[in-house]
Amino acid sequence: MTRIAILVSTAIALSVGTASAQLQQPYAGLQARSIKALSEQQIADLKAGRGMGLALAAELNGYPGPMHVLELADSLGLSADQRAKVSELIAAMKAEAIPLGEQLIAQEADLDKQFADKTVTPERLEASTNAIGVTSGALRRAHLKYHLSTLDVLTAAQAHRYAELRGYQGQMQHPHGRH
Repeated sequence: MTRIAILVSTAIALSVGTASAQLQQPYAGLQARSIKALSEQQIADLKAGRGMGLALAAELNGYPGPMHVLELADSLGLSADQRAKVSELIAAMKAEAIPLGEQLIAQEADLDKQFADKTVTPERLEASTNAIGVTSGALRRAHLKYHLSTLDVLTAAQAHRYAELRGYQGQMQHPHGRH
């Protein structure tokens, strides 16, 4: 019985020690990133104009995203005209989002460089983070507005079916009384 108690105590001590080390080193390995605040996946998503969850306020409240609508076009029974309109929305969204994403990458790279070169000052920090905030806000607004426009392309039944296909059924109300 004593051996079991020792083994259990050892296992608990090891797991607590491992958890403690993980809590103390949550960013270990991230220092090798080219831009510390952005993963390679985030950089790729920004360059491609992908939403990265920026439009969840719309998506999860009944305003479908144009990319997802086009992916589900057959299941939604989109007409040729609807497909064309959604494709136009996607093209316009990318035309707006990609330059903003590239601007955000450049701004984050600049901020990272200021810290790496030890040239950051309180004034430069304020200017850099304010600029990043403006660009981030513009990027989010761009993605959200295309969710608004996409809803206008769909019928109420298609919007309802979209919610079902995305797994949101029973968890949201459709905007503007759409059912």
